[in-house]
Amino acid sequence: MSNVIDPIKLLTDKGERQPSYMSNKFNPVICSILGFGCAVFMNFGLRKPPFSGIQNHAIFTLIGGGLGVFFDQKREEYLAKRDAVLRHYIELHPEDFPVKERKKYGDILEPWVPIR
Repeated sequence: MSNVIDPIKLLTDKGERQPSYMSNKFNPVICSILGFGCAVFMNFGLRKPPFSGIQNHAIFTLIGGGLGVFFDQKREEYLAKRDAVLRHYIELHPEDFPVKERKKYGDILEPWVPIR
């Protein structure tokens, strides 16, 4: 559970969130590795040495990296659109999303008395 009490505050990004180091590098790196692997597998299927035709390896690696960047952009567009729709719904129906008052553990837990 998030420690944000106001639901609209969950969906507004004011630059407070720092993305992780690998968040924008993971998909391009993995897709580049898969592209390189496809070139090796293609050579295996054609009964050639695994690393022959190095230009194919470079091309497949670049294509894979480009696809990884494309997938990242599409994912960001999808998530931005989803957040905008949710934010708009919350703005139109504020009665369904009341701001909850914060509770402390001392208010929730009953006093504990050890039994000896």
